[in-house]
Amino acid sequence: MKVLFDIGHPAHVHLFRYVIGELQSLGHEVFVVAKKQGVITELLDFYKIEYIPVGEKKTGIFAKLWSYIPVIFKTYKLVKKNRIDVGAGVSMTLPLVGKLTSMKAISLDDDDQKQTPVFAFFANMADIVLTPETLAFEKRNKRHRTHASYHELAYLHPNRFTPDENVLHKLKVKKEEDFFILRFNSFTAHHDINQKGLSYSQKLELLEVLKKYGKVFISTEDMDTDFEAYKLPIGAQEMHSAIYFAKMFVGDSQTMTSEAAVLGTPALKCNSFAGKLSIPNELEQKYQLCYSFQPGDFDKMLDKIENLLETENLKGIWKERRKSMLEDKIDFTPFLSRLIVEQTKR
Repeated sequence: MKVLFDIGHPAHVHLFRYVIGELQSLGHEVFVVAKKQGVITELLDFYKIEYIPVGEKKTGIFAKLWSYIPVIFKTYKLVKKNRIDVGAGVSMTLPLVGKLTSMKAISLDDDDQKQTPVFAFFANMADIVLTPETLAFEKRNKRHRTHASYHELAYLHPNRFTPDENVLHKLKVKKEEDFFILRFNSFTAHHDINQKGLSYSQKLELLEVLKKYGKVFISTEDMDTDFEAYKLPIGAQEMHSAIYFAKMFVGDSQTMTSEAAVLGTPALKCNSFAGKLSIPNELEQKYQLCYSFQPGDFDKMLDKIENLLETENLKGIWKERRKSMLEDKIDFTPFLSRLIVEQTKR
């Protein structure tokens, strides 16, 4: 069997890297197409995943849509030339290419379609639309499949992830020393149009509050001069270990907030998606692993941060909450591997 994976975001490298390994170990031929973007290529190179570059990251809705034309064309040629059987990705490209070829497309989506209508429109063209069971209520298509997991549990489930204490040495923090990770997004993805996160003044205020409690490290796509001294001094492949050991994660990133939550690190986010997405809502309301705030409620987030930092055994409490969540969820990697292999048997 020949399988194609589409990588358009750094998290997709993590999402698929174990699946890629499992399929290759079973003798299947794997192809990977990816956008040429710093962290994506850094991770693919680190994990020694061969890939074919098909596009670059663009800003602006029209530039993004226009850039998809050559991406679709290149992917189509690849699929036709190599007679690829199955394509999988958090992708708008693969469902379209699947319609033009004999390739079966599996579209993974963990966002509510009403919040990401453009992506959902294309994703729903796939042979299989695969979402977490939390989104089972959505009317997708007749080929809508669900799973009892999160995308993050394809790589952060205990079966897959063991935190590396060497990261503490690189951060120059002791094992019991409190430190915080902040992540600031640029909000340039297609689904981020008209959305916003923390303002510059809010970022500065957040930094001043957390400095009183421990060391602060910042990860951001656009590093401002005021934050340069706090830049996280590690590689992208070490980020999850840093988050695991951190006292708290705070920022305006969707993905990293969920990653922190499933790792059992108290996570707070502030962006205009707060309260609007089912997966983060479940992590917050059912498992109490994270908190979300609209930008206008920034002061409420600061109050919550200080309240949490005054809580005894904070990480111990989150460890138990994480355990409860993991009892309900599965390791997503073997599920996805089986689903892909099943497609050639039909």
